[in-house]
Parts: sequence; C-alpha cells; structure tokens
Amino acid sequence: MAKTGSGPVRIILTGPESTGKTMLCIQLAEKYGGELIPEYAREYILQLGRKYTYYDVLHIAEKQVELMHKYIGYSCNYLFVDTYLIITKVWFQWVFKKVPGWIDGEISGTGDALYLLCKPDIPWEPDTVRENGGENRQLLFEEYERELNRFGLRYACVEGTGDDRFNCAMNRIKNFVEL
Repeated sequence: MAKTGSGPVRIILTGPESTGKTMLCIQLAEKYGGELIPEYAREYILQLGRKYTYYDVLHIAEKQVELMHKYIGYSCNYLFVDTYLIITKVWFQWVFKKVPGWIDGEISGTGDALYLLCKPDIPWEPDTVRENGGENRQLLFEEYERELNRFGLRYACVEGTGDDRFNCAMNRIKNFVEL
C-alpha cells in the first residue's frame, strides 16, 4: 500500500471551482467505505454575509489543518478530503498576493497522500461563492499543478464526465494503493 506511517490512505481532491470535487469526494468515500472531510471553505464563506478577507481565508486554512490532524491515525482505511491547503495557498496568492509562512510546512506534511487534480473539463456551474469561471479555471488548474510539482506531491489528473470521471478517479486510487 502506498502510504507511510499509520492511519488511513489519504486521497485529497483539488482543482479549480466547479470541477466536481465535492460530488466525486462523496462518491469515492461511499464506494471505498472511507471517511470524508467535507469542504470547510464553502460553508464558512456562505454564512459570512459579507466579502471574505485575508483573515477569513486564514481561518479556513487553520480549520482545514485541524480537521486533517483529527483524522491522522484514525481507524478507517481511506480518508477522502474535499479540498485542502494547495487550493488555499493558491487562493492566498491569487487574491491577496501573500501566503502565511506555515502553510508550506503543512503541505509538505501530506507527502504520503494522493492528490486527485480535477481538470476543468466539465461545465462551469456558477453560484454565489464561485468567482473564477472562464479562462481562470484553466489558469488556476495550472497553478495547482505547479504547486503539487513544487512540493513533489503525488498526484493524478481526473478528467471526463459522469461515470467516466468517477472511474478515472477509482483507477488513479487503485494505481496509488498498489504501488
């Protein structure tokens, strides 16, 4: 199995907005009987009732770390994470042009996880929280991929629609676990 240390195999979904991360994460957790850490940012931003600030994104990052650490050593076989610090780091850079210094260390600590990088090849679905449709989806995808490479993290791209996307993700997980 492609993990080191104790605890579950961690699968972290990342990628631009409206690329099916949440749906895919739920489907995979159900399929594998794994635990799920839901996306914290969406619910937090929705309840704000105002434009988010740097300190709101900092709170989101801290909460993501808290939730991830809660499951380290947990007794499930698989842990599926609906977004994590790669997205948050890029968001800090994209919106505020500065990143808290501790984030790189936390990202480096996820080295035994598999990141599923969702391609922006499904239709954009706007909502009150999403900000970056159009060409920004591809630009953000490229930023996430650069960060994954910069940290030397294991990742695989997920593409396609519907069942094809789900099957693609399952194949990526199978390849990771069989290493």
